[in-house]
Amino acid sequence: MPISALAGDNVVEPSAHMDWYGGPTLLEHLETVPVGTDPDAEPARFPVQYVIRPQSEEHRDYRGYAGQLASGVLRTGDAVTVLPSGHTTTIAGIDALGRETDIAWAPQSVTVRLTHDIDISRGDLIAAHPAPIPTKDLVATVAHLDERPLRAGDKVLLKHTTRTVRALVKEITYRIDIDSLEQRTGTDGLHVNDIGHVVLRTAEPLALDDYRTNRRTGSFLLIDPADGTTLTAGMAGEAFDTVAAAEPVTVPAEDTPDGSHTAQPPPARHP
Repeated sequence: MPISALAGDNVVEPSAHMDWYGGPTLLEHLETVPVGTDPDAEPARFPVQYVIRPQSEEHRDYRGYAGQLASGVLRTGDAVTVLPSGHTTTIAGIDALGRETDIAWAPQSVTVRLTHDIDISRGDLIAAHPAPIPTKDLVATVAHLDERPLRAGDKVLLKHTTRTVRALVKEITYRIDIDSLEQRTGTDGLHVNDIGHVVLRTAEPLALDDYRTNRRTGSFLLIDPADGTTLTAGMAGEAFDTVAAAEPVTVPAEDTPDGSHTAQPPPARHP
């Protein structure tokens, strides 16, 4: 796409100086280029935000679970697992905008009705196969956002979708050098704008996906329990590749013709 930002050629309007080019302008391309993924390509994940039980004369037995579909597609009759309890059931019905529908896809906000009466509350996750395995131990790549450093031993709140639990920063494994992507160990903590790898322990099990496979259910926030400030943005698992820092290389000295010794430089390392 030939453009000139200085002269405005093909940025907003087609250029009069490039009659050989018949394609779209930059703005037209940005407004029409497809973004995102096919919802059917991802497993369905539905964090429960609110439980609806009117218990009125008209809806005496109505029990619905409202929220926004984080990923995938849900259809009436689909088999699902409720996490972290692990109970299995099927989708009995889906209500959207006050009407019943047979299908819902991300990021629609809908109300889901299940075949069985299961004890479900805000923060639970209704998931299609393959469902994530709930865990209290979490390794993650994090980006620290606050002026206050994040250190091992800190007690925080962890917010994942609609669920918030207490958590402990057990270990800061390493900090990532953003220039070389090398892992720097021995850090005293993560400071503002630092990216690092941490180990967390939560008070309650969480159903997280790996961030590589599902960004909506693989991401979380760490929050200061004292004042509610957002401290850190987290990505479950290894969010991107890093380079393990190399150990210092010791090269033996070589003998010179006059009998002295000359130290040799270490071999070059290529990223």
